[in-house]
Amino acid sequence: MTMHTGKVILVGAGPGDPELLTLKAVKAIAQADVLLVDDLVNPAILQHAPERARIVHVGKRGGCRSTSQEFIQRLMVLEAHDGHCVVRLKGGDPYLFGRGGEERAYLHQAGVTVEVVPGITSGMAAAASIGIAPTHRDHSQGVIFVTGHGKNEEAQPNWPALVASGLTLVIYMGVARCRELQRALLDAGMAATMPVAVVQSATLPTQAQLLTSLGRLPQDLLESGLGSPSIIVIGAVVFCADAFAYIGLIPQQQALG
Repeated sequence: MTMHTGKVILVGAGPGDPELLTLKAVKAIAQADVLLVDDLVNPAILQHAPERARIVHVGKRGGCRSTSQEFIQRLMVLEAHDGHCVVRLKGGDPYLFGRGGEERAYLHQAGVTVEVVPGITSGMAAAASIGIAPTHRDHSQGVIFVTGHGKNEEAQPNWPALVASGLTLVIYMGVARCRELQRALLDAGMAATMPVAVVQSATLPTQAQLLTSLGRLPQDLLESGLGSPSIIVIGAVVFCADAFAYIGLIPQQQALG
């Protein structure tokens, strides 16, 4: 297959705080001719782009009007075939719910050179920002990253298997389906007293968080006013969160500013 002089770099922009951008990501952005930028990328990160670079915002947010994945992929191919260095700038990490895998496959089929620059994923950043270690040895032997918003209705996680694992669950894109997630976990055998943390806009000055239990999650989330983008962390490790209050084994909901 003929390869072209242009290339595409899939770059993870991290969870939001510009200081959490990796050095390799900064170098990639600095060589871009074209940047295709997702909605969740902090605009401050674009200061690393050269003046010549053309910036195209290609936001993709669940439930909102967004640029189609097909258009984004075709645009990357066209620009690379024109000899340009294209940086696809994504929130978090390109390969963790960022569609980086399908984009890389599409670009390879089109004969385009692809590089990948990993980023700090929002799931880890959100947990760390409130003092939660998802794999704290006293509470969990592992962590599972899972999406609450599948590709379609059939593409749903095996909740009974996840609950049976006893591992920490870090759920992306789960706020809009909070009641369905709660019901699925309860039906799978998870205790209603299991502690839960919801972190919105992790690492940004606007960050807000909620500490509650699975049984109270939908009600407390509604009352808190938190929305997307948020990460939901479920598991005993949440007891380690800063300022978490509980009576015995029953968590007491707190909204932290």
